[in-house]
Amino acid sequence: MARVLSKRFFIAQMLLLVLVAIIVGMPNAKILNVTYFPLLVALAIMDALYFALLVAKARRGIESTGPNDIILFVWVLIIIWELASTKLAVTPNVIVPTPEEVFNVFATSYGTLWANVVSSTSLLMIGFLGGIFFGVVLGIICGWVPRLREMFYPIANVMAPIPPTVFAPYLVVLMPSFRSASACIILLGVFWPQFLNMVLRVSSLDPQLMDNARALCVKNWTMITKIILPYVMPGVLQGLRVSLTTAFLMLTFAEMIGATAGIGFYITNSNIYANYAAVIAGIIVCGIVVTVLSAITSWVQRRFTVWR
Repeated sequence: MARVLSKRFFIAQMLLLVLVAIIVGMPNAKILNVTYFPLLVALAIMDALYFALLVAKARRGIESTGPNDIILFVWVLIIIWELASTKLAVTPNVIVPTPEEVFNVFATSYGTLWANVVSSTSLLMIGFLGGIFFGVVLGIICGWVPRLREMFYPIANVMAPIPPTVFAPYLVVLMPSFRSASACIILLGVFWPQFLNMVLRVSSLDPQLMDNARALCVKNWTMITKIILPYVMPGVLQGLRVSLTTAFLMLTFAEMIGATAGIGFYITNSNIYANYAAVIAGIIVCGIVVTVLSAITSWVQRRFTVWR
């Protein structure tokens, strides 16, 4: 039954894709000096990714209607968008650009988009990895030493709920450059939840294990590196996706308040000049970057927590 449904979904998405291509290829006087070739290339890439996902799931023996539902939704959305913005002209072209105009941005401004993606990704990694590192290290130390835990855990409980964006105006003035201020905003967004999680995990260690370690006169450094760190690392890896999502939210905000590069800056700058095709293209790029980073974190989780 599942195979029959999958085959029907496959045929339905192919028919919708053909319909999209026909609608896009129809003459339209509303679109001037914009080629529809980038849009067709984007449709082909999306369909290729859909096939690749189906093949990957088939090799793993996974039966899922998710990819079929997603591709059908995408084709229907593009058909509605194309008809509303071009053929029927029911939406204002200034506010709602056509799909051809949006995807033409990728063809004409790919260099600018790529440079901004590189800038955003490098800044994201600095803040994200810094927040993870300091959160894990300081959280383990404070969780292991009772006096430090009693001192800093209440402080962390107060600081963690405060959005790091509140500190943005002050950090912009305090730090030597806007890039360093943005990195601090991202770092704070990742650090406090990671710190609290580490303190709780370390303090939840089996008391009998702790007593045995003390009876054997195990040194603090050995206890942390040989027992505590292996115990908490699976939790760190499992929380990577949530931490990465938080870091990306902080990054987007940071780049929208005064940056000179980055995808957030690109979207804000395009919005100022009412270039809404570039705005939508920037949003699509954000989605692509998040998807790629999420896939990488999922691979890391599967690779290093295979025993769980």
